[in-house]
Amino acid sequence: MKPMKTAETRTATLAEIAREAGVSAPTVSKVLNGRADVAPSTRSRVEELLRAHGYRRRRAEATRSPLIDLVFHELESAWAMEVIRGVENVARDAGLSVVLSESAGRLIPGRTWADQVAARRPHGVVLVLSGLDESQRALLTSRSIPFVVMDPAGDPGTDVPSIGATNWQGGLAATRHLVELGHTRIGALSGPSRMMCSRARVDGYRAALETAGLPVDPSLIVTGDFHHEAGYRLGLKLLRRDDRPTAIFAGNDLQALGLYEAARELGLRIPEDLSVVGFDDLPVARWVGPPLTTVRQPLTEMAEAAARLVLDLGREEETPVATRVELATSLVVRSSTAAPGA
Repeated sequence: MKPMKTAETRTATLAEIAREAGVSAPTVSKVLNGRADVAPSTRSRVEELLRAHGYRRRRAEATRSPLIDLVFHELESAWAMEVIRGVENVARDAGLSVVLSESAGRLIPGRTWADQVAARRPHGVVLVLSGLDESQRALLTSRSIPFVVMDPAGDPGTDVPSIGATNWQGGLAATRHLVELGHTRIGALSGPSRMMCSRARVDGYRAALETAGLPVDPSLIVTGDFHHEAGYRLGLKLLRRDDRPTAIFAGNDLQALGLYEAARELGLRIPEDLSVVGFDDLPVARWVGPPLTTVRQPLTEMAEAAARLVLDLGREEETPVATRVELATSLVVRSSTAAPGA
């Protein structure tokens, strides 16, 4: 199905889309506004035509609710609280409220979520460790609802605005710190392999070992899910080995805390018997005993940047300078790392 064009290649009007769909213009308007009183077959036909014609509602037509939609793939940790704080900071200054939703562990929200967002007509959508499929992107675009992906799970594509962090550099810095302390047998407790940030952190770990002339032992790299329980379970697996590592780079702070528990259960002292480095620098990293050496990921600042970007994208008079941004990570050295046998 090809878009209708004039000599100036313009976007089709609602009346033209309605005529082609065999429905009334008010019915097309109901679909655009996410109204429920439209037959599913009619809604699908209209949505397909909106996508085919590249229809984009003029912002002057789009009455927006004073909201920012914030979408998590999982909403259950201190990590999420740092992100919520950042988006709330920007929303509050703009006189907006934040709507939270969760995609139940899926990296792409369900179709009903997209319909609900279309009905709410927020100022914009910030997706955390999530993405959108083609039809969802088209649905939001046709309603002039901008969206930004924060810490994308995969490659969001060159045309998708995103805010991330220097994960590879963080993994490199964490592992290099352990190498400089004298460790030669260093394990890695990674996050999910389907997430780009996890892969980048492990790639930085590998690069630090290779640069130092140390072998990369695949058996010392285990894959978790960024939760405390995985850190505990996989920590036991690594630390029960006869040739156990003397240091471990955990993919995030929550897994590092699980690793602390595993070490205590096995009678290992941190850092005398085992050095541990986390990633994120959550507030709990300073409170745990001993305080955790970790890579600071500026979560609140990343969330603020994502919220500001999504609001900028919604303003016709402003074009953001950059729509793909990575904020710097930094190593924070505390008391959980020391020379081997210290």
